[in-house]
Amino acid sequence: MQDGKVVAYASQQLRPYESNYPTHDLELAAVVFALKIWRHYLYGEKSVIYRNHKSLKYLLTQKELNLRQRRWIELLKDYDCSIEYHPGKANVVADALSRKVITDLRAMFAHLSLYDDGSLLAELQVKPSWISQVKEKQETDGLIRERLQLILSNELTEFNVNEEGLVCFQRRVCMPKDPELRHRILQEAHGSPYAMHPGGSKMYRDLKEQFWWLGLKREVTEFVGKCLTCQQVKAEHQLPSGLLQPVRIPKWKWERITMDFVSGLPLTPTKKYSVWVIVDRLTKSAHFIPVRVDYSLQKLAKLYIAEVVRLHGVPVSIISDRDPRFTSRFWKALHQALGTKLDFSIAFHPQIDGQSERVIQILEDMLRGCVIDFRGSWEEFIPLAEFAYNNSYQSSIQMATYEALYGRRCCTPTCWTELGERQILGLDLVTETEEKVEIIRARLKEASDRQKSYFDLKRKDIEFAVGDKVFLKVSPWKKVLRFGRKGKLSPRFIGPYRVLKRVGPVAYQLELPPELGQIHDVFHVSMLRRYRSNLSHVVPTEEIEVRPDLSFEEEPVEILDRDVKVL
Repeated sequence: MQDGKVVAYASQQLRPYESNYPTHDLELAAVVFALKIWRHYLYGEKSVIYRNHKSLKYLLTQKELNLRQRRWIELLKDYDCSIEYHPGKANVVADALSRKVITDLRAMFAHLSLYDDGSLLAELQVKPSWISQVKEKQETDGLIRERLQLILSNELTEFNVNEEGLVCFQRRVCMPKDPELRHRILQEAHGSPYAMHPGGSKMYRDLKEQFWWLGLKREVTEFVGKCLTCQQVKAEHQLPSGLLQPVRIPKWKWERITMDFVSGLPLTPTKKYSVWVIVDRLTKSAHFIPVRVDYSLQKLAKLYIAEVVRLHGVPVSIISDRDPRFTSRFWKALHQALGTKLDFSIAFHPQIDGQSERVIQILEDMLRGCVIDFRGSWEEFIPLAEFAYNNSYQSSIQMATYEALYGRRCCTPTCWTELGERQILGLDLVTETEEKVEIIRARLKEASDRQKSYFDLKRKDIEFAVGDKVFLKVSPWKKVLRFGRKGKLSPRFIGPYRVLKRVGPVAYQLELPPELGQIHDVFHVSMLRRYRSNLSHVVPTEEIEVRPDLSFEEEPVEILDRDVKVL
């Protein structure tokens, strides 16, 4: 600037190596850049450089300088200049020029005017620019021109011409059949800061008061449905996806079991703060084993052999979540040797092992009551809690778990009505046991069918094909997909991702990016939303710049190692 008037502007993008400069060196580099390009203005003249970085003011009096700063100071000595501090809040001119222009002048309905004195002025138009565009398109639209002739001859009463010269239907502007112009109108009514992505019904209500064309409601609904932002941030107000898929009913006691851990309990005198819950899927009987989270897999294996295999034999299958202890190679190798099949729940869908979750809830309530009523450590009451649970009535099998397991309920101080002894020998014992198992299986089937009928009333069936693209729901559970982005305002859905394989009736395997490699790639259908594609969603590839002399610059693909040496 000279005498308060701007003489020249200049800017430059940082080079790759300059992006590694510290802030102090970047500020000084900007000064050196200005001195070099305006040398013909500044050399031999007294000048003042204003910066919003205060430390540059004392640059020439610093005791310690690096090699880069020393080299630049030699350049500064060629000029008669001084560096003054100008606060960033006051340096509005340079601050505004350093920011990216967000809004185009044409989008602001502005035009440039050149006056006789050489001044250039940007004038804002009060009348929106789309009016002239609509009028121009109406003049080339054959159907609208026919209607205009009928309007002028007073043969159409519902159509008229407004003050701007636009053909209107019931005071609404008739939009010509121009897909690009209609798309811009829809985009402005939906994605602008004054609209904020309204739903299809609201957007149609707003547009139909100003515009008219055949199929307006259909195009609005289709446009909103394909909006990428809406697909990622809008909550679903429809029925959840995925019908209930009941697990197979076991044929015998402790043949198929489920297991899970209860963690976060108060620390006991023996340094235990977790319970291993193991439940039989047929009789609903359970074992509660106090453990520590840091127990080795070898110790857990010994407890499993002592508490389950010793009493009930080796199970055919085990359902569990994807706890690192259950997915470890040791645990898989152990059960492969025992002949047990491991069935893991899919990502973020604990309903698969709903039996263990429900038993854990009952156990926690029991321990809360024991601590309140009897005081002491919860570990002291674990054996009694296991006995009380196993001797209590289960609605799904319509009997107590002890009765399902052993043929009769265990005696307690309140259960003394059955007196005397009953002796069953030989085939009668086998027959009665088998009959009771069949009764239990029939009751479980009845309860499962009843639960499925109620559950499916509030669910919808949806299927995806291999190759389809879907969004993945951002789960509120811990360790799941908040990614630290925008906190509470992070998108509800991320993606889209391609479906690789269908795993069962309601589970799908997705092609996840490398940054989600720590997450299991199979998800329940309720975690997915169908992606509605649009050409505007495709990110254009960067064009390759070919120089006339076919020269090129070599840039490293990846830095494999680095070392810092102090001279």
